[in-house]
Amino acid sequence: MPNTSSAKKRLRQNEVRRLRNRSVKSSLRTQMRKVRDSIKVGDLDKAAVELRLAQKKLDQAGAKRVIHPNKAARTKSRLVKMLRRAQAAAAQS
Repeated sequence: MPNTSSAKKRLRQNEVRRLRNRSVKSSLRTQMRKVRDSIKVGDLDKAAVELRLAQKKLDQAGAKRVIHPNKAARTKSRLVKMLRRAQAAAAQS
């Protein structure tokens, strides 16, 4: 347990931030799952819409340092690559 008043305040701040970060990460994972599931099912229009939302959430999380900015960029790149490959495969057949 913290002894000083500043340590007590820091503990309160850490708890609030931990819960907020947890919520942001959870919604981020959910959004990325929606993109992957849409691609897997073959609904590419829905996947494109979900991808835009995922990119926005990734950028926000990276900017606020909830996740590392490079991780946000890497994840966005991978999701876009998945969608482009699916679109190319759909165009082929």
